[in-house]
Amino acid sequence: MQVGFGITITKMSKLGLWLSGGLLFTLLAANAWAAPEKTSPGQTVDSGSFGVFMNGKRVATETFSIHQSSTGSTITSRFKTEAGPDQAEQSSELQLTAAGELKSYEWKEISPGQSQATVLPGQDFLTERYTDNPAAKPHEQPFLLPASTSVLDDYFFIQREVLAWKYLATSCKQEKGGVNCPLKEKAQLGTLNAHARASALVNIQFSGREKIAVRGVEHELIRLDLKSETSDWTLWLDDQLKVQRIVDSGNTTEVVRD
Repeated sequence: MQVGFGITITKMSKLGLWLSGGLLFTLLAANAWAAPEKTSPGQTVDSGSFGVFMNGKRVATETFSIHQSSTGSTITSRFKTEAGPDQAEQSSELQLTAAGELKSYEWKEISPGQSQATVLPGQDFLTERYTDNPAAKPHEQPFLLPASTSVLDDYFFIQREVLAWKYLATSCKQEKGGVNCPLKEKAQLGTLNAHARASALVNIQFSGREKIAVRGVEHELIRLDLKSETSDWTLWLDDQLKVQRIVDSGNTTEVVRD
């Protein structure tokens, strides 16, 4: 059920920890998301795992952590399908500067193959180096994208949480006791899918609050809709801005926080 025409987030002390230390783009966060607490020199602001389900059956697990310090943030993730002869495993590490811009991104296929890719910013564009054989010289592909581009890889759903935080930091307004997001107003963000070596624009919008069941328990959560040319996703976040559930437009894939 959608409620009202905006969202007011009142749990500002925890939110301020996430937004003031560099992860959520201090150019806006430090002032626009004012909080009474200060960020410690280094801390983990989110960690845990997501279960990935297809047609109701668990098919994979993503284990993740988000660590931030005064110099920037690191988002690490490991994606592993359920045990079996075709078990697949991948890892990623996304490093952001204190201003929320890309410092580096590394993706690795651990099994069944050994593909890997690294994305680094240059003066005017991003450069991806990739290979299917770690012993071979990597190929190089430039992208005419700024360092502010968000990484949105295929199998790492925690990156959608980081994208949601960026949207909230850049599109919502500060109000006394919280922030207000415009209902149904789309924001367009540039993204890079390093695994697919493709860039895309995505539209993200706040769609109100909804009461939904997560693991059989009803919660009232913040709903964000994320749309691109290739896929549509709905994200639900709690009042601490942690993703609790993600569903694709066809309702065949569901991602739930463990």
